[in-house]
Amino acid sequence: MPIVRRVEGTDGFKKHGGRETESSLKKPQFHLDLWFYFTMQNWVLDFGRPIVMIILPLEWFPLNKPSAGDYFHMAHNIITPFLLLKLIDRSPKTLPRSAVYVCIITFVMGASIHLVGDSINHRLILSGYQLHLSVRENPIFKNLKPASLDCPFFTYVPFFLILFLYFTGCFTHIKEEKKMPLSAWLLVGPSAVYYWYLVTEGQIFILYIFTYFAMTATVMHQKGKGFVPDSNGLFLLCSFSLALGLVSIWVACLWNDNILRRKYPGVIYVPEPWAFYTLHIKDSQ
Repeated sequence: MPIVRRVEGTDGFKKHGGRETESSLKKPQFHLDLWFYFTMQNWVLDFGRPIVMIILPLEWFPLNKPSAGDYFHMAHNIITPFLLLKLIDRSPKTLPRSAVYVCIITFVMGASIHLVGDSINHRLILSGYQLHLSVRENPIFKNLKPASLDCPFFTYVPFFLILFLYFTGCFTHIKEEKKMPLSAWLLVGPSAVYYWYLVTEGQIFILYIFTYFAMTATVMHQKGKGFVPDSNGLFLLCSFSLALGLVSIWVACLWNDNILRRKYPGVIYVPEPWAFYTLHIKDSQ
């Protein structure tokens, strides 16, 4: 009876991180439901929060009670961690669960602190605080030493870290998957606009650009191994690229604004939309 030998490496799977090799040999699918929910909740609960506060202003709510914008912010802080966990569950790459949970917990804690600071900021605007001026230049805070009231930079570190960890698993051998479906292209615009808002209002351009550079470096590194981004990876990369273009246009349009220049005197000049609102829109109304 002839002996049949199975030579490992010829008909077996070539190892590339375990789970991701098996997934790469299957045709990856674009997670339309997940990205749609993710984009919609970002638009409605986070990007739509200042719009709701214009429609339902703070004057309609007691100062010791949450406003409509605060309820939107709280809902966003609750739903986002669940969507991030679902995103990690669908990653073709096995990620360390302990690191993921630490990122989620840190994001929730930071987002809660940011909620408090953001709520205080909006109530100060009602009391006469001019957001386009620094704390030292505001009439009601002449003697206050800190230069800012809220710094959400560290709030979004775990958020972008989770997105990057997910992105590292979005690579496949199948060259046909370099193209995104029509549903993905329809979501790229709204997703990019939200990231523009996140970068400008949250003042996290440095964190954003480092994440973007890390994503592009990962693409070049994996391309050398014969891997290409699947439709989900391309969706993230296109959203980040378009958002970077929107931030550049935003900065170019406000480049010669002397008042906002004093508000943001650093090397990186990225004005906040709320500062633009209090300077050019609110006073005119």
